[in-house]
Amino acid sequence: MTDDTRSRILQVALDLFAAQGYHATSIREIAERLGLTKTAVLYHFPSKDEIVAALAEPLLTDMESAIDAANRAPGSDERQKRWAVIEGLLDVWLAHRDLLRLQMRDLALASEGSVFERFRDAAYLAQHLIAGPLADHVDRIRAAQAFGMLSDPVVMFADLPAEMLRPAVLAGVERLLEERPEPQKARRRGRPGAMMPEAVERARRMHASGEHTAAEIARLLGVSRATLYRHLPPH
Repeated sequence: MTDDTRSRILQVALDLFAAQGYHATSIREIAERLGLTKTAVLYHFPSKDEIVAALAEPLLTDMESAIDAANRAPGSDERQKRWAVIEGLLDVWLAHRDLLRLQMRDLALASEGSVFERFRDAAYLAQHLIAGPLADHVDRIRAAQAFGMLSDPVVMFADLPAEMLRPAVLAGVERLLEERPEPQKARRRGRPGAMMPEAVERARRMHASGEHTAAEIARLLGVSRATLYRHLPPH
């Protein structure tokens, strides 16, 4: 019965927070909606912050699990890990979209310190995996943009079915990170014959690390090996 009461409290709290805001909802209102006393609610959750922490726990656990799974995937290269964490996080956001909408309304998830800290730490690790181990400041900025691109559309278009949201969100993130040309242009022009200075710098760092072959570097940067070799230092 105790677990059932806790679940009922959390569901009613989430409904009220979503309808009128976290800060505008009192423990007494939650108790009245349930037909309980305020003392009975406080027995299970001594404060409103603890209700938020309990609501956020499944999201945080799923978020951390998705990042850990991507990071531990055996034999994965940089790009595979990047997309494993991107797709994993997007699935988490879709599964917990109601809670994310609550955060958008009045930053309720930031009111409880431990919730914010866990989310922040997981977000940093996710962005590191998206950027890659040899990332420069441009890569890190794009990784932060990609991370935001995963959750914001889910919140803004939470009423759309997941089968419509998911591919659209992934397509936008892919366009940001991969910088793929339009299909018509790709067929006409092929791979670019020049590299931007940031790409040259990244290619040289990857080559110097000894962890990537020339073919892997060329594929990750979207250029031919001939173009890549023109920018690498001579052996």
